[in-house]
Amino acid sequence: MRQADAVIIGGGPAGLAAAVELYHKGITDILILERESSLGGILKQCIHDGFGLSRFGETLSGPEYAQRFIDQVEELKIPYITDATVIRLTGDKKVYAASREGIIEIQAKAVMLAMGCRERTRGAISIPGERPAGVWTAGVAQSYINLQNKMVGREVVILGSGDIGMIMARRMTLEGAHVQAVFEIQPYASGLPRNIEQCLRDYDIPLYLSHTVTDILGKDRLEGVVVSQVDEKLQPVPGTEKTHHCDTLILSVGLIPENELSLEAGVTLDDRSKGAVVDENYQTDVEGIFAAGNVLHVHDLVDFVSMEAEKLADAMARYIREGGLPPCELDIKTDGNVTHTIPQKVSGKKSFRLAMRVRRPMKDGAIEITQDGKTVKRYKFKKALPAEMIQIPVEAEKLNGEAPLEVNVIC
Repeated sequence: MRQADAVIIGGGPAGLAAAVELYHKGITDILILERESSLGGILKQCIHDGFGLSRFGETLSGPEYAQRFIDQVEELKIPYITDATVIRLTGDKKVYAASREGIIEIQAKAVMLAMGCRERTRGAISIPGERPAGVWTAGVAQSYINLQNKMVGREVVILGSGDIGMIMARRMTLEGAHVQAVFEIQPYASGLPRNIEQCLRDYDIPLYLSHTVTDILGKDRLEGVVVSQVDEKLQPVPGTEKTHHCDTLILSVGLIPENELSLEAGVTLDDRSKGAVVDENYQTDVEGIFAAGNVLHVHDLVDFVSMEAEKLADAMARYIREGGLPPCELDIKTDGNVTHTIPQKVSGKKSFRLAMRVRRPMKDGAIEITQDGKTVKRYKFKKALPAEMIQIPVEAEKLNGEAPLEVNVIC
């Protein structure tokens, strides 16, 4: 069994950023394990621009953004193994991976979970009907077009207003397809406002809220979909059915953190974020196992993924050098207007940045963080959307280190 100070599972934007930061913090015995044939994660297929403004101060395409970190990994000679699928992770930080050379066994001092997320499929949302060809998730369709130069369809309907779905509406249009519409089951869009403007309105692609696909038509190849309006309980309204003839249905109905390995290692997951429960150091409740990026909670910008991973690396380096970190025993509780927070536990003795999302669109409100009935932070907003992650710095001198924190949205 090999030994390593730090093993990073995943060579996407989170894993790469953490590896570089760990090296700069003096932890050089690092190994990155990536299951695909090259580093970069999902960014390899995201050929549109808009990445890097927060992290690098300039706009980059997905491959360009990833290459910035890959170049640093290569320059620093940080070891990595591609085509290596981690098949087991234990609570005592033993990592087992299947590679071209066979099974790799590594005993790590610390492990970073950076596996990213996967798309929800048709089965996850239980659309009835046949199973013809022509039904794709947005990420798979993007991979076929951008990486393999293969067109997936010509007459397109998109279900879900997630960012990838809206970006694919634009991409399909630019490739000559006709995108009839984007349908969203919620009464509000689930993607970023900038993508509504740049990907839909700029190309005259309609967005219908409170609509969903209720039937799929066709046997061998998709021939059409039935779309219905939904009520306030998200149930189809009888009599509102409308058939849209198409050969392609693209699903952009949400992302789920990849946490099978986390569960195997005994890591506790948050029912709300679907990622690990972590403290202010991004350490899970299994000592020495850390998590950041989309495996922890789904981000709206990749820049935030990398910056979160760099904060993790700082804490992970201290853990490796000192053999542990101070306990974080104070829970962060929320009201019903908050979907989740990162972190979920803090020490109350250290400054931290609270990341959170609201459950529904809100205007002219405030987020209050209280402890023992006293307000330690008040964050005012003109507009808050579920699609946009809110980040609030909380200073240590305002915390008492003894009572749990509460996050409430006042609107």
